[in-house]
Amino acid sequence: MGIFSRKQREPRIHIDDPRLDGWETVEEYEDVSTATAFADRLTELEIPNALAADWAPDRHGRGTIFLQVPGEHYDDATVALEGWDLD
Repeated sequence: MGIFSRKQREPRIHIDDPRLDGWETVEEYEDVSTATAFADRLTELEIPNALAADWAPDRHGRGTIFLQVPGEHYDDATVALEGWDLD
């Protein structure tokens, strides 16, 4: 391993990842940048989360992206995201 070797990073969006089975969907987004912003907010609050999709987003970063958390963190995540919704 060289000086500049890095640990393999987790993908930002997990495509059809069985490790997330049983996790709860907090929100659903239509583009990567919006989903990432909300996921980053949960990360700042130390709430474990992941972005998941059934299919990879298109080349413009659009698609159906799910913000998911472990079931025991669902209530905390929904409260944390209140007031952050763009609708």
